[in-house]
Amino acid sequence: MSVSSGDVEIDISGDIDVPAQVTESNKSRLLMQLPVQLQLASPAAREWITRRRENVRPWLVFVNTQKFKLPPNVQRWTKRMIKNVDYFQSNYMFVFIILILYCLITSPMLLFAVAASLGACYILSLKNAEKKIVIGGHEIPLAHQYGAVGILSLPVFYLAGAGAVLFWVLGASFFIIAIHASLYNIESILGSEDEPFELQMEQV
Repeated sequence: MSVSSGDVEIDISGDIDVPAQVTESNKSRLLMQLPVQLQLASPAAREWITRRRENVRPWLVFVNTQKFKLPPNVQRWTKRMIKNVDYFQSNYMFVFIILILYCLITSPMLLFAVAASLGACYILSLKNAEKKIVIGGHEIPLAHQYGAVGILSLPVFYLAGAGAVLFWVLGASFFIIAIHASLYNIESILGSEDEPFELQMEQV
């Protein structure tokens, strides 16, 4: 196409090429967004974890052996268990996580299996960010792909002894939490209907 103005003729025909820098910029921007996509998909889950971190009681208070005291009767023991679990629930959760990390560190094969599964999920997230995976004309959701990775990883986890580790972690966590919740004198912090002046006496 050309435009004529008097005796001057200007040719403005031609194709517009997209610079390679723009494409590279889009790729870079996409890669920067990937870590965000790898975060927990559910905002409620992220909020739950944040709340648990904020509600962690001071560890010096949690492990203060001077607070350990046998309950005088079964009724007080039951109330103490409930109060301790409610008050120290975030600390108990971190005890469970620490035990899991300990098992992973001391079991290289299990650590390798977990790393391989997480690596496969990471690769799938990269693939889906570039192009959705379609099989038989149907788009496969990323959550279903993660589920397939989990199912395919089951034999590897079995060979790595994940079942025994899971039972050990659950058993050890239950034992530690039960002992702490039974012996920790939470009444000295929150008070008690049976001993309403115990808190004031200990503070004095």
